[in-house]
Amino acid sequence: MDVMGDKATLLDTGRFVQPSDRDETGEGEAVDEARTRLAAQAGDVEATSVLGAMLLRRGDLDGAEPLLRAATAEGDRAAANNLGVLLHQRGYADEAAGWWRIAAVAGSAAAAHALGRYHRERGDEPAAEYWLRQSAEQGHALGAYALADLLEHRGDAAAEQWMRSAAERGHREAAYRLARALDRRAPHEDEYGAGNGIGGGNRAAGRDEISDGVRYGERAGAGADATDGGAGSASGLPTGSAVSVPGNEAEQWYRQAAARGHQRAALQLGAILEKRGELKEAGRWYLTSAKDGEARAACALGFLLRDAGDTESAAVWWLRAAQDGDGNAANALGALHAERGETQTAERWYRAAMDAGDVNGAYNLGLLCAEQARTAQAEQWYRRAAYAGHREAANALAVLLLQGGDATGAEPWFSKAAEAGSVDAAFNLGILFAGRGEEAVALPWYERAAAAGHTEAALQVGIARLRDGDEREAERHLRCAAGGGSAEAAYRLASVLDARRPPAPAHELGEQVHEKTECEEWYERAASQGHRRAQVRVGMLSAARGDVVEAARWYREAAEAGSRNGAFNLGLLLAREGSEPEAAVWWARAADAGHGRAALRLALVYARRGELAEGQRWADRAVSLGPVEVSERAARLRDALRQELTA
Repeated sequence: MDVMGDKATLLDTGRFVQPSDRDETGEGEAVDEARTRLAAQAGDVEATSVLGAMLLRRGDLDGAEPLLRAATAEGDRAAANNLGVLLHQRGYADEAAGWWRIAAVAGSAAAAHALGRYHRERGDEPAAEYWLRQSAEQGHALGAYALADLLEHRGDAAAEQWMRSAAERGHREAAYRLARALDRRAPHEDEYGAGNGIGGGNRAAGRDEISDGVRYGERAGAGADATDGGAGSASGLPTGSAVSVPGNEAEQWYRQAAARGHQRAALQLGAILEKRGELKEAGRWYLTSAKDGEARAACALGFLLRDAGDTESAAVWWLRAAQDGDGNAANALGALHAERGETQTAERWYRAAMDAGDVNGAYNLGLLCAEQARTAQAEQWYRRAAYAGHREAANALAVLLLQGGDATGAEPWFSKAAEAGSVDAAFNLGILFAGRGEEAVALPWYERAAAAGHTEAALQVGIARLRDGDEREAERHLRCAAGGGSAEAAYRLASVLDARRPPAPAHELGEQVHEKTECEEWYERAASQGHRRAQVRVGMLSAARGDVVEAARWYREAAEAGSRNGAFNLGLLLAREGSEPEAAVWWARAADAGHGRAALRLALVYARRGELAEGQRWADRAVSLGPVEVSERAARLRDALRQELTA
């Protein structure tokens, strides 16, 4: 039990008036005490009570007790309350309760509060509620808070009413708890991280990566995100808190509690402001909380500084938080040193994070070992994190096992990670089943990952729907994947739209009027991302518009990237422009890559030049490459060249 007669409680008696002009040496207090002592010696009961309270506040129990007993005997209720405080401090709780009862019956709200707490500590909740209610109904902030705490423990809905009452009277803990209660009723976000699929996985180096799915204010992470309930949040806020929206009542109570010096309220207020983008003020509250010793605020301040580009200052605050036992800060320090290539220091901090209960420490140790080709150790740390429920560690472990050829061992870990919400694991399961030819089993996993925004999964679903003939669903998924940056999805979407495109109408004067269609825009997007077939298609569309320069540019890009169709078409374009020698170079490249038409073109070029043997060689090549109509033409040309050679 807190001391019932602390300074705040004694001031509640109304006996103490705080002069505003007291000097720093304490002479004013000495004068007041001397004046009060003279009045008490003259028999003034009120002065006797006040003097006893002064001595009690100072810690002079022996001097205070006779004065308080004397004033109590004269019926002074404040003295009875403070006598109870004194006896409680001496360890005579039962006797103290007797005096509190006398004061409470006489109308002392402070005594009723103290008596209610006394009964609650002894398990007598009905008596505790009775006296706490008496205190609260008289407007006593401590009584209202203690009553709210008791009712909340019982699950009584009236708890919030009394918590609000205490908060309105300036009780900072009540303001904080009221804000937390309001936050718990707020909607929560549920986001997923995205990674790199099989063989992927980024170091958990950022605030999102090194969290257990929550950031400041319990926001979910991204990147190498962790388990539900794994590593601890970046700000260390209690699981289940929600970030308040602007104007939210919870924010107002956090602000009130923070202004009164409540560390955790300042932390939560910083989280709210950061979420809203008010970083400067958020930093001030984090700093206030961190200076008061809140390690989670120091960690959060470090992330804020890191995001602002000041990694040196961030490291200072992370170090402070880590030394106070914050595993998340230790993890951040590990990631910082890993980025600098200081692997031994990084490993030390990851271990410190793990020892502080942050499972991401084990996960990041696994990543560190994997980067150094220490596969056995990487597997050990991944397993440790995965068994602790870290979903991305489970996915990474499965990837490691799969790369080692243990597909049977990988599958259950992929499943566990996917069921826990890992988008990458769901996609990887799809890859695993598709690799076995179990397309029907793979599709639901692709769909799950696609629903969470996984680009490659959406592409696979789109391809599957095209295969099934469901063009509408295919288009929807291909649009999602293409919008997410997949060049293959953009190309396939363009192909779907291209197949629907009606023939271009002719201008009345016989000239075609060309307007760029949506399918061409998707082809161009895919082409700009390096998709070779899209580059060839954009080249063909440019050539159809008569834009030879643009067509040649796209054909050349595709050809230089290894596209045999690009090389063949570039050759055609150059030949039409009169550059047959250069065209032959590109046709040779295309033919060497297996393009039958290019081989036939080369055979014709050499035949026209009179180089019959070379022409026959390329004709033979065209016969073997096909397709059928090319093989037939090449065979006739070969036979004619052979006759010429033998004539």
